[in-house]
Amino acid sequence: MGKRKALIAGNWKMHTTVVDGCRLAMDVAKACTGYADREILLAPPFTILSEVSHVLEGSPIMVATQNVCWEEKGAFTGEISPVMVKDAGAVAAIVGHSERRQIFFETDEMINSRLKGAVKFGLLAILCIGETLDEREKGHTFQVLEDQLRKGLKTLAPGDMTRVVIAYEPVWAIGTGKTASKEQAQEAHAFIRGVLGRIYEKTVAEQTRILYGGSVKPTNIDELMAQPDIDGALVGGAALDAESFGRIINFR
Repeated sequence: MGKRKALIAGNWKMHTTVVDGCRLAMDVAKACTGYADREILLAPPFTILSEVSHVLEGSPIMVATQNVCWEEKGAFTGEISPVMVKDAGAVAAIVGHSERRQIFFETDEMINSRLKGAVKFGLLAILCIGETLDEREKGHTFQVLEDQLRKGLKTLAPGDMTRVVIAYEPVWAIGTGKTASKEQAQEAHAFIRGVLGRIYEKTVAEQTRILYGGSVKPTNIDELMAQPDIDGALVGGAALDAESFGRIINFR
């Protein structure tokens, strides 16, 4: 992994109420003290961003929003602005998650706008990219990854990449129990880093963190994190259990 600091992110998706979320956040906080070589981030639902941020105040855990609009304010019913999520305590935003792409039909252009909005207002943006099972079986994985990466980062200046993290999440491995092998994950991450080098330059590619997401569990986190181009994990289901997520945070 080189000199890049590991990032373990937990995406709670559409789970947890105020009481459940605050309890889970407190339990996770107990599992991640004393680390200087890794960062931990939780992405609760919009409705409890403020409460979870308050619970985690003074802890090393960062809070993220699961999505964000590109505008500061305006007539965007159902959206939430970067200013609003920052006011609620968030310091980061996930954009382009496969569920936003697959279920809600968000386009690369919309995701690009969300990412640039997050960066503009000082949030750390986690850009998710990944291929479906059909795309992988047809041999289109690299084509899909490069296309999503280039369109997602379109017109973003090299200097802004300090506020961007890439998350590779093969769609076929999300919530299915299937996980890309460590070799498959490393191959994709190395390819993504190569594309970043072509879009920007080698220095930007080497400094950008690339996370793996897709059925990350306590049983596979160690081998994934041992790969040279895997800089962390974007965790779904296992992030809803403090013991499991604690083991992932404490990867060896």
